[in-house]
Amino acid sequence: MADTRNIGVILAGGVGARIGLDTPKQLIKIAGRPIMEHTLAIFNGHPMIDEIIVLMARGHLDRVHEIVRKNEFNKVTSVLEGSGTRNDTTQVALRAIADRYSDDCNVILHDAVRPLLAPSIVNDVVRALETNDAVDVAIPSADTIIEVEAGAGQYPVIKDVPPRGNLRRGQTPQAFKLSAIQRAYDIAARDEDFVATDDCSVVLRYTPEVPVAVVAGDNSNMKVTEPIDIYIADKLFQLPGRNEHETTEDALKSALAGKTMAVFGGSYGIGADIASLAAEFGATVKTFSRSSTKTHINRRDDLIAARDQVLAETGQVDFVVNTAGVLPLARLDETSDETIYEATEINYIGPILLAQTFYPELEKTQGSLLLFTSSSYTRGRGSYSLYSSAKAATVNLTQALADEWSAERVRVNCVNPERTGTPMRTKAFGTEDPSSLLESRTVARASLEVLVSNKTGHVIDVRRDDPLSEYSEN
Repeated sequence: MADTRNIGVILAGGVGARIGLDTPKQLIKIAGRPIMEHTLAIFNGHPMIDEIIVLMARGHLDRVHEIVRKNEFNKVTSVLEGSGTRNDTTQVALRAIADRYSDDCNVILHDAVRPLLAPSIVNDVVRALETNDAVDVAIPSADTIIEVEAGAGQYPVIKDVPPRGNLRRGQTPQAFKLSAIQRAYDIAARDEDFVATDDCSVVLRYTPEVPVAVVAGDNSNMKVTEPIDIYIADKLFQLPGRNEHETTEDALKSALAGKTMAVFGGSYGIGADIASLAAEFGATVKTFSRSSTKTHINRRDDLIAARDQVLAETGQVDFVVNTAGVLPLARLDETSDETIYEATEINYIGPILLAQTFYPELEKTQGSLLLFTSSSYTRGRGSYSLYSSAKAATVNLTQALADEWSAERVRVNCVNPERTGTPMRTKAFGTEDPSSLLESRTVARASLEVLVSNKTGHVIDVRRDDPLSEYSEN
């Protein structure tokens, strides 16, 4: 069983009518990438998956080929056109696999629009296939499920309320021995009234002697179907560590050793800790700030001079980090022109100039730019108008640059730490209980993990263990 080939089949044949857009829903961008690009990345990077076949909606195959080529998804062996219903599309994939392999295979069918699949679920599914011919993924239902029928009036009425303890909500992947799913569909083909909503139901109905094992899914493994799902999925991608294992010390050393990093705002706080940690992991780090090097983030000439200094000393730029910022607290009607211009230039114009200045070098190294926002970007607060609006703009800038620079494979991300103990915060709010604040070194470690990852266009929340901490004021 250990030598059985595991073939991932990504089902992307839908057109997304319920989303209400001309673009198929699997090509809508979430967290800086088309939805199905996230999904393909999970399967392509999974060590248990040997090969990937993509079934795509008619007229959009070239877009899939572009995604595969750009990301070097080398496990993708075929991009085929979907056919009619979900079941028709599955059968296209099954025929393609059967034509290619004479031995039995494991077929792992997954919806392209479930981009938040945890790799551990794929592990569980493949292991379950060692002792089962059919495997489903499901989660308990938190809601009471009711069965309805037509009523005497205009409203349906409840017919039955099944016991919730035995109910599950089905997800994908659904996985099968090729021989088992083929046999079920062969029998189904002789049924003139054949209809099924998924592949496990085909096995259950037409080969009832074949048990369908169920492994635990995850609430985050959602299917993007309705317009609100786009927003929810985008927010879920902000959770740190989505779809990835925590980056180990050895992995950070491997990714940073011999690389060059420029850190702006690196004289204290988060910036200083990022610089220190990166150096510990083997990177050559150059720090710049107003206080230490007289480098103003909002002056293009200063940034050009910093870039040229780094190139003269190291010959390359692999990572650029900007933590420079100011936090003016005052009612807007009481704020001077000087403060307005300074805050806007440092907190927003600065990142723009930094991106323009360092892009040519990051393109050469296919490097990474990291910006910073704050929780106030999602909701403007009194006395924070200049700061929170600039941080909201920084998030938008991150996502736009990730899109613009994706073809050159330059990654752009944004870290959103909750309240962190830094000199800038102490200056604004005075002394606070340290237990209520994140340590800046914790944020620095998370920032390095984002820098060396393949993420782009992400806004990564860094939180304390308290799940309600993000709702605290300030």
